[in-house]
Amino acid sequence: MGGSVVRDLGALEGDLWVMGGVCSNLHALRAFIDLAGDSEVLCTGDLVAYCGDPAGVVAEVRARGWPVVAGNCERQIADGALDCGCGFGEGTTCDLLSRGWYIHALTEIGPEPRGWMAELPDIVTFSVHGQRWAAIHGGVTAINRFLWPTSNDVEFLHEIRNLQDIVGPLHGVVSGHSGLAFARDAGGVHWVNAGALGVPPHDGGQATRYVVLGEAGPQIQMLEYDVVGAVAAMRSAGLVQGYERTLETGWWPSEDILPKDLRRIQPSRASG
Repeated sequence: MGGSVVRDLGALEGDLWVMGGVCSNLHALRAFIDLAGDSEVLCTGDLVAYCGDPAGVVAEVRARGWPVVAGNCERQIADGALDCGCGFGEGTTCDLLSRGWYIHALTEIGPEPRGWMAELPDIVTFSVHGQRWAAIHGGVTAINRFLWPTSNDVEFLHEIRNLQDIVGPLHGVVSGHSGLAFARDAGGVHWVNAGALGVPPHDGGQATRYVVLGEAGPQIQMLEYDVVGAVAAMRSAGLVQGYERTLETGWWPSEDILPKDLRRIQPSRASG
């Protein structure tokens, strides 16, 4: 933690649009770009992951100069690592599926954008509407830490205290990694997860999520985009391990990483 790289954006004018987990979904990113217009935008990391256009996503974001917090995928690709570092349990379905999409992303991202990824900060600080915030990826104690809407306050407070030890007092924290958008308060500090722009939040719908930090507080927004085009890009790239069906059905290919209280309710097996 002591070696965390921090970038400060200063005081921003107007609202801040926050996206996380673009996950190589260029079609979702372009829909977001059309909506955001000239707004200030921040990404909480994992520009590249499951979908078909990792290089296109990186190029679009870099062309706009948007600040990006390093996600585990950026860190791993910058290092040329052989796995995504997502924190999936060894041998789980998520772990096995990651071997397909990660190699595609690693192959598509060349040396120059890898160098850009290596320079991304671990923490981005800023003020918006008179409140001071920090953006991280998963947790400040571990880049791939999963924090869920149902995680207990102790877990959030632990991360907040460690983060404030580095950057000072905060009104709020915005994060990513888990793929689920949510807002919590812990110890008087807002904790907002921006969700994933490129993958639906395991709710049976195709819409993805992003967050707007506005004057009235954080607002979780839904994004509709060209799902057919995104799925076609995945199939063209040979990414047919299951995440292409996630874009269509709204259900993740596995619930390995989800806590039990967030998994789908199983149908009753009671006979009739």
